Amino acid sequence: MAQYVYKAISKDGKTQKGHMDASSLSNAGEQLAKKGLYVVNIYLAEESGEGRSWYKKIFERKVSPKDKILFTKQLAVLLKSGVPLLQALELLIEQFEGKMRSVLISLKDGIKEGKSLADGLKKFPKIFDNIYIQLVRAGEATGKLEIILERLTAYIERQQEIRKKIKKALSYPLIQLSIVTLVVVFLLAFVVPKISQIFKQRGGELPAPTRILLAASNFLKDHYILISLFLIGVIMLFRYWKSTPKGSKTYDQIKLRLPLIGYFTKIRAVVQFSRTLGMLLESGVNLSEALDIVVNIIDNKVLADTLMEARDKIIKQGKIAQYLKQTEIFPPIAIYLINTGEQSGELDFMLLTVAQNYEEELFELTESLTAKIEPLMMLVMAVVVGFIVISMALPLVKMNELAAK
Repeated sequence: MAQYVYKAISKDGKTQKGHMDASSLSNAGEQLAKKGLYVVNIYLAEESGEGRSWYKKIFERKVSPKDKILFTKQLAVLLKSGVPLLQALELLIEQFEGKMRSVLISLKDGIKEGKSLADGLKKFPKIFDNIYIQLVRAGEATGKLEIILERLTAYIERQQEIRKKIKKALSYPLIQLSIVTLVVVFLLAFVVPKISQIFKQRGGELPAPTRILLAASNFLKDHYILISLFLIGVIMLFRYWKSTPKGSKTYDQIKLRLPLIGYFTKIRAVVQFSRTLGMLLESGVNLSEALDIVVNIIDNKVLADTLMEARDKIIKQGKIAQYLKQTEIFPPIAIYLINTGEQSGELDFMLLTVAQNYEEELFELTESLTAKIEPLMMLVMAVVVGFIVISMALPLVKMNELAAK
């Protein structure tokens, strides 16, 4: 049973609002009709956020990528076993909690009302992206939904694997940088001032490195509020600028011009384009519609615009490899493989091959960069901390010399 929010009109024309428990959307409508109420609107309380206290909204279990993968995989298994879609959704409802459970109830109600699964998924764009919905729609149209869901499972798992590897590769250098920053701030704010004060009381002149360090320490202590406000302001301005169409495009242009980041961005676009287009074509989506979907998922605005221009030419003349080459995004080997796929009638297979090859290259590039960044970060840590230690040690040495005299 699920809780529904309703708005209805009674026989005397009065508007009534409330909550009710029902096994489905249609069942809720039937219950209201028996009470002599004309239904204006009715929907799941969990979808609207009504019917729940504020703390339940905060701590409600969200739909994680793991939930999405599990749902897709289990639905594929049930359908492959001959279980009807409606019954499969009813079985899956019992296995999930929180938001995912309410999503499945909504999908089940939609199927009962004669809607397609793709139409039901479309109500939750934050959970199911355009690729997912279009592939499901193609699976329903061709009668191969279970096969499409298996491919979607592999696709989502692969995407998660890529994210995890990149996150893991970048996390260690970021942790190192954070530790260095915290150590430096602590030393400048608390340790350096005390040592310099003791030395000054003894009438000695501070060494040059210590004076530099002390100046930095004093500046940090005297202006930490302004520094914090300045940093917050810069971050907020940058995020606002990046959110504007012009700022977003300029930012993407800058990324493409940076040596390593530019190459990484292009290769990532090649992987996104090739894998998604290959999956869509393999699933029976026509080329024009598939290209529309693919172009809209490219992260970089500049590359997306370039591919959009190529997309228009491809639809008119049908020559994919030729116009992808003109974008100067795809490497020569990728163009060669795509051209071979066009000539042999196995374009979808070749696109997926291109995606797999360049995914491996992305992994190797990420691991290589991490291997180079780690010793560089260690060197930075050694230089910064070493300078601070020397700057603090010099006054102590001089103090000993003065004491000896």
